[in-house]
Amino acid sequence: MTVDREQVLRAAATQLSRKPTATMDEVAKAAGIGRATLHRHFAGREPLVRALEELGLREIEAAMESARLDEGSAADALRRLVAESQSCAGLLSFLISEHQLFEGEVNEGWDRCDARICRLVRRGQEEGVFRIDLTAAWITEALYGLMSAYAWSVMAGRVAAKDYSYMIAEMVLGGITRRSVQK
Repeated sequence: MTVDREQVLRAAATQLSRKPTATMDEVAKAAGIGRATLHRHFAGREPLVRALEELGLREIEAAMESARLDEGSAADALRRLVAESQSCAGLLSFLISEHQLFEGEVNEGWDRCDARICRLVRRGQEEGVFRIDLTAAWITEALYGLMSAYAWSVMAGRVAAKDYSYMIAEMVLGGITRRSVQK
């Protein structure tokens, strides 16, 4: 039987997104293969997580390309990015919370992603659309956090997947504080 590596990675991503502490046995079962077969492809959790990191980076970079971040207003580009990122939000939520990825070295792919989103945010700040009292780096991290939180909430059944784009974009663009209250 030929094992489709991409299919195994997607199954692992789904399993680990739902249960970050899943054992390699649980990951193998979720992928529909034996632990020995999983081990032949990924010698342990770290190589599996590294492969998932590469998959996640490819997917978020593809989402950025599809979102055409340099076109139109920064707010519209951000909305497109959020919409395009929905399919990889679960994987990103796992990767963002997987601390071993960020101890010591950081994959240059994350630096590229951060830089592209920061450029978008700075463009929005220069356009006068985005707040300038918040740094582009913070807004980027907050965006990742909201994507992760939404993915976890969908998995827990607390929110509908169909509302992903609207709720995240509105939270980021509108903020969480009230502008003014008429008394």
